[in-house]
Amino acid sequence: MRLTLASQSASRRAMLTDAGVPHEAVAAMVDEDAAKATFAAQGLSARDTADALAELKASKVAALGAPGLILGCDSVVALHDGRLLDKPVSRAEAAEHLTAMSGQVHELWSAAVIVEGTRPVWRHVERARMHVRPLSPTFIETYLDVEWPAISGCVGCYRIEGPGVQLFSRVEGSHFTVLGLPLLPLLGYLRTRGVMTS
Repeated sequence: MRLTLASQSASRRAMLTDAGVPHEAVAAMVDEDAAKATFAAQGLSARDTADALAELKASKVAALGAPGLILGCDSVVALHDGRLLDKPVSRAEAAEHLTAMSGQVHELWSAAVIVEGTRPVWRHVERARMHVRPLSPTFIETYLDVEWPAISGCVGCYRIEGPGVQLFSRVEGSHFTVLGLPLLPLLGYLRTRGVMTS
């Protein structure tokens, strides 16, 4: 059984590769801003938004005729006040996001949906609770000197596998979830489908 990742995400590709999962990657070409606006108008929660975006990406690639199993993934960051963060479009906006997260706990939802043919056959959503330590303005500027623009593609403005780990005093949840993929449940499903040896 063939697995296609509906994403060009370097971190998700690395997780699959490091875990020994054979796969191909195809960009989903989804207008995420428009999709998020639609889901917000429908009143979807952060969890359900991540799930819906993951399904949308998988379905989009499946519609191109890709055979086998199509894996769509998405992550959503919800601040303590319920606001959902998008990827920062500028260094100034990244600084605003980091300031808003400073000294607070936010939730990171990572969803994975597998589509086969035209329908979803498996889905899983996991939550991580991210405790951000108080961040001084000096730290934020120094951090962005190092990490911008690399984090421009990261919701939450951090790569936890790198300097982003310095933002946190505590993390509750799977490291894989924080990286953007509920990997262990996914591996379990892929074993039942013969993609991986059980």
